[in-house]
Amino acid sequence: MTDLPFYLAAFALVLGVLIVFHELGHYLAARWCGVKVLRFSVGFGNVIWQRRLGRDQTEWAVSLFPLGGYVKMLDEREGDVPPEDAHRAFNRQSVGKRSLIVAAGPLANFLLAILLYWAIFIYGSQELLPIVGQPPTGSPAAMASLQSGEQVRRIDGQPVATWNDLRWQVLQKAAGQESTELEVINAQGDIAVRRLYLAAAGEEGWEGDALERLGLRFYRPDLPAVIGKLVAGGPGELAGLQAGDHVLAIDGKKIDSWHELVVIIREAGGRSLHFDVERDGRNFAVDIVPDEISERGQRIGRIGVAVAETAETRRELRTFVSYGFFEAGGKALEETWDKSVFSLVMLGKMLTGEVSWKNLSGPVTIADYAGQSAKLGIDYYVKFMALVSISLGVLNLLPIPVLDGGHLMYHMIEVVRRKPLSERAMAIGQQLGLAILFTLMAFAFFNDLNRLFGG
Repeated sequence: MTDLPFYLAAFALVLGVLIVFHELGHYLAARWCGVKVLRFSVGFGNVIWQRRLGRDQTEWAVSLFPLGGYVKMLDEREGDVPPEDAHRAFNRQSVGKRSLIVAAGPLANFLLAILLYWAIFIYGSQELLPIVGQPPTGSPAAMASLQSGEQVRRIDGQPVATWNDLRWQVLQKAAGQESTELEVINAQGDIAVRRLYLAAAGEEGWEGDALERLGLRFYRPDLPAVIGKLVAGGPGELAGLQAGDHVLAIDGKKIDSWHELVVIIREAGGRSLHFDVERDGRNFAVDIVPDEISERGQRIGRIGVAVAETAETRRELRTFVSYGFFEAGGKALEETWDKSVFSLVMLGKMLTGEVSWKNLSGPVTIADYAGQSAKLGIDYYVKFMALVSISLGVLNLLPIPVLDGGHLMYHMIEVVRRKPLSERAMAIGQQLGLAILFTLMAFAFFNDLNRLFGG
């Protein structure tokens, strides 16, 4: 709970930027088309702050409920319009102009995603190398003969530079094909090709970690539980541990690797642990109470010790990735396009039942991810904001009345019929759209609560 204000602030910033950018798209397109804008609101409901600006005295407002916003334009269907302003009413514009104004909001979200990716690709970030760990017995990765420590170089001929590249390409392949070829290289420089079958990724309606179901895990060196450096004044040093000590057991449980030691300590913040230790051929015991700290919204234990250096610990597992100005721009366009298409594919699979509705996320989950990504660093947070901006753009283009895509659908029908839909037909459509939207929101909110209280 101590992280709640930070998480809420991270969520508010994401939400505010995305809403303002979306509505600015509508606003600027309306002004460009000569339509008079009456109000630009961030949020819905009662106005809590407002100011009139510009030649048209447009009302800029912040409203009570922040999950959205709107741009209100002059429209003869919504009230009396002075004769001298009739030519500036939204409903008097051509179908092309009205469609441009409606589409400008989602397009602004895609543009924002491109700009954010562009900036972060130039800025650069530390990324995990695509090195795989030992896959579980019987998993698709094990049946593909993937070995611990192998680094993936290409997937179906496409270069793979980072673990995120690997994850993203495998997910894309799994959504549309049965198998994929991984070109790998091991520590000795031997190159091999492994065929990975992907059906398991979509099991359980794509819930949870698809890569885990495929048996793709990041590489963890099999290191002995030998202590290297100690944090001055940390619980480990204060209890008498020294560099070179070999931890044999904790609370009577035999410790075979550094990973096992870390797992036990992380789960024991604030609780005393009994260590059996070997030093220079002599065994002794010591009790240590790990400090309890917050990491990514969880309370974990730490005793302030690091693993002793070996050839395995010196192996590079991370790489710094950045691009030049034009290359970053091209990659930003590609990233935005790929994620937009993938979102649509997943939505289609959700409608056919191939993807579980439990994958829908609401504001609670988004706030949680916003806080977690902000704690990981500016690069993670900016990428998260770009991803949510893409999702918002895709969602708004769905042909559901009340959404931008629904209005575009009306305009297409108008072009075919050569006259607008009747007021009654549009009113029925609005009611249907609201019902669909509230149903989706209910699913998302239920999923949020289930994740929050069900783990």
